[in-house]
Amino acid sequence: MIYFLIYLLFEVLVSVNLSSQIGGLNTFFEILLSAITGVVILSNFKSTIVENLRSVSYQKMDMREFQRMNIFTLVGAILLIIPGFLTDIIGVLLQFSVFTTMLVNRISAPKSENNSPYNTSTLNDGRLNQNYNNNQNIKDDDEIIDVEIISDTNTK
Repeated sequence: MIYFLIYLLFEVLVSVNLSSQIGGLNTFFEILLSAITGVVILSNFKSTIVENLRSVSYQKMDMREFQRMNIFTLVGAILLIIPGFLTDIIGVLLQFSVFTTMLVNRISAPKSENNSPYNTSTLNDGRLNQNYNNNQNIKDDDEIIDVEIISDTNTK
């Protein structure tokens, strides 16, 4: 409930500020234009899903990212239909795949500290200590056999 009140406060502040700068008639046209844009996006949502399914089939994105991208497109279209400048700004940003990809990657990033193959820790003297994770398929040095290859043929 508190987040909705904070959002409502920002929506009113942004809307009043922008409405006073561009005027009442332009505000009306902006609300009308953004609502029409939201309806058009919703009506063309089928083609967006087909495009995202192609990306999944070519393994450019996984199923979780596919679901989140489509949800953001839907939420963005609905935000464009709702009157208000802040909702329109957020709705437009959610329509661009660059912003939604950043948002999806931010949300789905692993929360563990060991998300890279290297464990980095700081030693007492300030240097970085990089140890390779044991869960990787790397053999220890004592299992490596040094070999020298000597050719039987005489080279001139």
